[in-house]
Amino acid sequence: MVENSSVIRISQRIRKIKPSFTLEMAAKAMELRAQGVDVINFSVGEPDFNTPANIISAAKQAMDDGFTKYTAGAGMPELRQAICRKLARENGIDARPDQIVVSNGEKHSLYNACQTMFEDGDQVIIFKPYWVSFPEFVSLADAEAVFVNTLPDRRFEPDFDDLASKITDRTKGLIINTPSNPSGGVWSDAAVRRLLELAAKHNWTVIADECYERLVYGDPFVSAVNLNEASARIITCLSLSKTYAMTGWRIGYSYSDAKIAKAMAKFQGQATSCPNSIGQKAAIEALDGDQSAVEKMRQTFQQRRDLMVRLLNEIPGISCALPGGAFYAFPNMSAYLGKKAAGKVLEDSFDLGNYLLEEAQVVSVPGDGFGAPGHIRFSFATNLENIREGINRIAKVLQELE
Repeated sequence: MVENSSVIRISQRIRKIKPSFTLEMAAKAMELRAQGVDVINFSVGEPDFNTPANIISAAKQAMDDGFTKYTAGAGMPELRQAICRKLARENGIDARPDQIVVSNGEKHSLYNACQTMFEDGDQVIIFKPYWVSFPEFVSLADAEAVFVNTLPDRRFEPDFDDLASKITDRTKGLIINTPSNPSGGVWSDAAVRRLLELAAKHNWTVIADECYERLVYGDPFVSAVNLNEASARIITCLSLSKTYAMTGWRIGYSYSDAKIAKAMAKFQGQATSCPNSIGQKAAIEALDGDQSAVEKMRQTFQQRRDLMVRLLNEIPGISCALPGGAFYAFPNMSAYLGKKAAGKVLEDSFDLGNYLLEEAQVVSVPGDGFGAPGHIRFSFATNLENIREGINRIAKVLQELE
């Protein structure tokens, strides 16, 4: 029997959220490659390295040992203890296992945090440019995202004047992301402290997305928790995906007050039962084992960053700041908006991104989707040859615009 699709009712909750266009761009790149198109993919949001061998070996051993069953909903105790050791060793944070919730990737941790802390009528501050899922997490919690400008010439740090104008009695929290996706900006300690002081004053919840903490190219990263002299309420969300090239393993975690962690675990337990057991075993090895692969990846990303940013800035009309972290360049390409391609005006970054795809076979991510008109996100999670060829193609087709 064929169901009449006209009578299918999709909830308002789903209808009001947007699809992940970063995933759409990655899918488009894979589709074109499958068709034999010589595509260079600068849209990817994951390391191009394989997971280090010691981590893979730990997963294989877990399967051989029959560790393929459910674990505790908040994560196996051994992994939460390993996370506590990591936080003490690398972040100077004295955490207890009851403050840790292991989730199916850090994205899941962020979603859990919003579901646990926000509700209908609340407003949550999000800084532009933002990772595309932040507004959707807030929307799915029935709260309202309020967007605040940042300062591109100051590592995309918050515009505190704009923030002051957006605060209301409904403001209940804010989301910070440093190092940033999409800008790669690493906020100064002073900017983070100022935000935490405001959060403490107004009793806001701060969700700190620190998934790129190990991918920094200047001074060592400092977690928001270490800057929290004001004693603001912070939920810190962290990931193994970027640090250890474990995106497909889907293991992330959060650190917060034990009462909040218990509530997040309660929500997660009804939603997904527990994280992947094999991935959890692998995560213990990732955190406790040899860390040399992490530094090798970081050094390689830094070399790629330097090349991509230099080549972008050599193109007339493009201005690209040197990102302090992550693996994204985020150039301002607004000088090319308003120009014509085959008689069609490029009105926004979506038009420009489509032009680069169609004419240069380079996949990128338009800045408008991040709340940053005129910008384009280019990932340097690819090899040097691809970077040279891709930027060369971009420079060539931009010259052809009228």
